[in-house]
Amino acid sequence: MRFTVILAVVVALCAGGFLLLPAGRHLFEDTRDKLGKPKAVTPSRVTATAQLPGHPAADTTDGLSNRYWAVPGPGASVTYTFGRPFRFVDLIITNGASKSAEEYADEARALRMDMEVTAQDGQVHRKPITLSDKPGPQTVAVGISDVTAVRLTLDAPAGLARGRHIALAEVEFFQRG
Repeated sequence: MRFTVILAVVVALCAGGFLLLPAGRHLFEDTRDKLGKPKAVTPSRVTATAQLPGHPAADTTDGLSNRYWAVPGPGASVTYTFGRPFRFVDLIITNGASKSAEEYADEARALRMDMEVTAQDGQVHRKPITLSDKPGPQTVAVGISDVTAVRLTLDAPAGLARGRHIALAEVEFFQRG
C-alpha cells in the first residue's frame, strides 16, 4: 500500500513537471535574463521599406541619437538582421528626431510600433509596442531565444503635418550577458 502511494505521487509529479515544462522553462529563462547583465548586439544588416533622402534606416544603429531614419508616413518598416542567433532580452528605442527635447519636437514620431521577431527555427513572435511621446530612450523587455531578425513597423504618428516626417533616432538590441 505504501509503495503504491509513493509511486502514485512520483508519477503525478513527473506528469505535472511534463505538463508545466514550457511555463517552467519560460520562468527559468526570464529569471536568467534579469540576473545577467545585458550586452549590446549589433545587426549585420538593416533594410527598410521606405526612407527619405539623407535619413537612411542605418542611422538607427549608428550609436548617435542626433541622426535619424525618416519616412513620409505610417506603415513603413525597418528590418534588422543578425549574423548569429541570440537571446533577445531588451530593446531600447530613442523615438523621434533626437533625444534632445528641442529637436524631438521638430519632427513626427511613432507612438506605436508592431515588432515581429523571427527565431532561428522560423517561428515569428509578434509584440505591439506603445511608446511615450517624450524624448529619450525607452526600454522594452523582450525575452525571446535564438533571434535572427527583428522588424519594427511604425504606426500612430504624433506631430505628423505637411513638411514633417516620422523620425526614429536610435534602436538598440541587447542579449543576455
